[in-house]
Parts: sequence; structure tokens; C-alpha cells
Amino acid sequence: MRLDAIRPLYDQPGPFASVYLDAGRSNASGAEEVGLRWRELRGHLAQESGGASLDAIEERVIDPGEAAPGRALFATHGEVALDEALPEPPRREIARWSALPHVMPLLAQRGESVPHVRVIADHTGADVIVAGRGASRRRAVGEEQDWPMTKTGQGGWSQKRYERGVEETWERNAMAVAEAVDEEVRRSGAELVVVGGAPKSRALVCEHLGAAAAERVVMAEHGSRAEGADPAAFEAAADAAVDALIEGRRAELLDRYGVGPSSRGLDDTVAALRDGRVEVLLVADDQSADGLLWIGEEGAQLALEADHLRAYGVAEPVRERADAALVRAAATTDAELWFAGRDALGTDVAALLRY
Repeated sequence: MRLDAIRPLYDQPGPFASVYLDAGRSNASGAEEVGLRWRELRGHLAQESGGASLDAIEERVIDPGEAAPGRALFATHGEVALDEALPEPPRREIARWSALPHVMPLLAQRGESVPHVRVIADHTGADVIVAGRGASRRRAVGEEQDWPMTKTGQGGWSQKRYERGVEETWERNAMAVAEAVDEEVRRSGAELVVVGGAPKSRALVCEHLGAAAAERVVMAEHGSRAEGADPAAFEAAADAAVDALIEGRRAELLDRYGVGPSSRGLDDTVAALRDGRVEVLLVADDQSADGLLWIGEEGAQLALEADHLRAYGVAEPVRERADAALVRAAATTDAELWFAGRDALGTDVAALLRY
């Protein structure tokens, strides 16, 4: 996964309050229960953290308009720097005050994602949804036409003209949708385009797509824009297409591991990150991981020993969680991060190198 969404966190000096909260409100006392859980977490931080940062987090978590099954929040200097709603409660609740934001649990729960576009088409236009990086964004595309959208089989001597007008309207709408999809693929860097909806409409849209979008298309046999239509089948098909792409990409990365330039183990990988040589950081997802590294102010300043950083001119190295330091180094050197099984890696941390 690319780490662009969290990179702005590292533009701020810290320290950070990192909070993972079960924020579900599934019953009448849900809001009260969320408040109790938050106060318990706040108590863990109160002795060491800035009160203004905790106040900023509290304002978010007790707001009923911000309800979600889980929340991951990161605050510094009295402001929330990142607030992400989780579709499920966090795998465990965490409250941490540290030099770096503790983002690895968020990345592990979120899992790898790829930017992609989902299209649900009909004769009037389409819903175009951009997903895979942060919150999804939806736009409706369509045109108002004088011609009816449906062939009725009634029209007398003008029937052929009537039907031709309807088909031309469908065609114009499909062209408008294709143009919107092409634009979103360019803007988002989408690696996949899932097209569902009415069979003829999705075929028309695909006929008018540009080359970049067309080569990324996967057809879904479901999807409707009709009021009250159940989106579950289309969403399941789109999710399956995304998952297949991700697993294929993971397999490709693991095939490269150990064959081309690679690092194995924490020591070699830290050195490669420090030199900006890491293309893809490979990490075993381990909730119990608690290793430590030494860091400096810059993203790529990390080492197993403080003296190593001092030799690089870091006056006051700080000890920090290894996973937090690794993620910052990857994000600030434009490396991707992927999770892989420990058996496949033969270690907890490895990397594919640029050279």
C-alpha cells in the first residue's frame, strides 16, 4: 500500500497522542459506554500527555455525529491531525503518547488497498465512486434529454426515428460517463475500474473508455441505480475484484523477494531505509510486536543503536517503537508497505530494494 494518506502526519513535530477506541453505539446506552471507554483511555494518558490534545480527541469521540464502530485518532499540540473511522472496532484499544504516531495498528486493520473506480451504469448515466485512498467519493453523471430513455414499441410511422433518438441518448450518456471515468482514473491513479449496472449500458460505457481506463476494467454482473436497490451484490463483486488484484500483487512481490535486490531482517532493512533504498517494506502483521529503535527528527533517521545516529549528526536520538519508526521511514522515502506472512518472509521485517 502507498502511505500518502499518512505522510502529512510527519510534517508535524509531535509528540502525539494515538488512540484506538471501540466507538460502537449499538444500544441505547452506547454513547455512555463510549464515554466510559474514552475516559479510561484518557486516564492512561493524563500523566504524560498534553491536555489540549486529549481535549481535541474527546470532542471528536463524544460527538454523536461522528459515530462509527471504531475510531483511530492522532493528535498533537492541541489538534487532531488524523481521525479515521473504522468499519469494525479496533483489534485492541490503545492509548499511547510518544514521539511518533502509532499508526501500524491502523494500517494492519485497514489492510492493503488500491485506488480504484466503481461504476454503476444505466441508460440515464452512472454513479462513479472513487475508492481505495481515504474516504470514498461519489459523483453522479448523466444528462437531461428531451427524448425518453426507454423504447416503448409505440410510435407509428415515426417509430424508427423515435428508437434511434433513444439510442442516441443512451450513447451520449455513455460517452459522458466514460469521460468522467477517464478523468477519475487520471486524477486518482486508479489501478482498477469495476463496471456494473444494466448490461447494455455498461457495454456502451466500456466502448467509449480511453486506453488507460479500458485496460483496467473488470465487469460486474450486478448493480442498479434504481431507488431502493440493494447494493450488496455489486459491492461484493467489486470487493472480490479488488481483493484479487491485491493478492495478485502480493504474490508478485513475494516472487521478487530474495531474487532481486532485497533485505532480510531488522538490521539490514533499517540500513536500507536510512539510505532511501527501500521500494517496498514487507512486514509480518504481529499485534504483540514491541521492538524498539532509535530515531532522529528526520524520517529516515533510524538505527538500532543511538551511537549510530550520533555518528550521522543526530544530537539527541530518541527511543521509539520499531514499527512506528519503520512506517515513518517508509512514508517519508516514498516506499510502499505490504503485509506478508512470517513464513513467507522468514523474518518479521524485510524489503524489496530499489538497487
